[in-house]
Amino acid sequence: MTFHEGFLSDIVGKPAVVNDKAIGKVADFVVTQPHEVFPKVDSLVVKTKKGTFLAPAEALVDIDPRRVVLSAEPSQPAPPEDQALYVVEDLLDKQIVDVDGRKLVRINDIELAKTGNTLRVVAADIGVSGLLRRLGGSRLTKPVLDRIPRSLISWNDVAPIENLTPSDVRLSVSQKKLPRLHPSDLAEIISDLSTNDAASVIRHLDDETAADAFEHLEPERQQAIIEEVGAERAADIIEEMDADDAADVLADLPDEQRTQVLAAMEPETAVELRELSSYEEGTAGGMMTTDYMWIYPHRTVAATIDKIRELAPETEFIYYLFVLDQSEKLLGVLSLRQLLLAKPTDTIHSIMETDVVHVSPDASAQDVAGTIARYDLLACPVVDENGFMLGIVTVDDAIDAILPEKVKRTLPRFTRRHKKQTAGAA
Repeated sequence: MTFHEGFLSDIVGKPAVVNDKAIGKVADFVVTQPHEVFPKVDSLVVKTKKGTFLAPAEALVDIDPRRVVLSAEPSQPAPPEDQALYVVEDLLDKQIVDVDGRKLVRINDIELAKTGNTLRVVAADIGVSGLLRRLGGSRLTKPVLDRIPRSLISWNDVAPIENLTPSDVRLSVSQKKLPRLHPSDLAEIISDLSTNDAASVIRHLDDETAADAFEHLEPERQQAIIEEVGAERAADIIEEMDADDAADVLADLPDEQRTQVLAAMEPETAVELRELSSYEEGTAGGMMTTDYMWIYPHRTVAATIDKIRELAPETEFIYYLFVLDQSEKLLGVLSLRQLLLAKPTDTIHSIMETDVVHVSPDASAQDVAGTIARYDLLACPVVDENGFMLGIVTVDDAIDAILPEKVKRTLPRFTRRHKKQTAGAA
């Protein structure tokens, strides 16, 4: 096989020749393992007078400007569409995510190359040259075509998002590559898709990646995707979101849909989110999260540090440790710095700050943001009239409250949705 590289549009439609006799035309290429970095072409689809048949890749002798030479006539039946990837049918004109370029693009052509004795898919052409080639430009205006810069994306940097078949192939490709994107980039791409395609991407991402992207979407897009993916998948994603953002999503849903999603959640999480979503929007209660770490006052510094090491993978916001009694009344607070500088034998009670700045759940968003700014806090506890700890408002959520919706959804988040952690429990 002397062929080294070329484009799909230059090959499809060429006569397929066996022993210098034309037996049909090349119509497509079949790939059975598209999750590979550079997928191997397993067979050629050849249309003959007797029907459409497959020629195994091993039968490919050469591809020259006029024909495709085979060592034997194709005889295998074409596999069903749900058992293989048809390169022309499933990829050309389809939308893809350029993972390194962080954008949504459309495939105009596919580059194939011989590596060893194997023909592989190596790149997607998303430029004008690929489109002209498809329209016959390679024959009619080759000098002009050669001067047009190629816009090629290595297949290693591509994640298909159309409904490729089979579904598990689509899953393996998307899961490996889409999570490489920043959540805001992924959300922007999802926002550009149709609801059906957006739901397809969300459906096949892992829960945490989907939750990260979901938090950056507009409420209307969130609702449309939830409607498309169903209550169970939506519940899995929302459970991984920051508690305050999860409550906001639920509060925006129609009553029936909210009930279905909550019913699909873990009971403890559902109860927590029902409580959070009951607070008025634009208040401390509506902004707060229950993702914080608290400790008992009688524990020693050494014991507390050991417990934090154990719980650290389960929570991201541990800049402050809030000190509660067994009824969860707020007694004090200390920073990690205070904890690390204290003696191992000191008790939490002896080193904590007891004059804790806090807000009530009905405090306005502006008042909460002002309090956090005034006292230079990373988080402000929300306490009810009896002194019971309800949650915290983090500085990023306080900033959110005073920024436009489109801007705040691009900002980084402190917390990740996990059950409230305690370093004080035995």
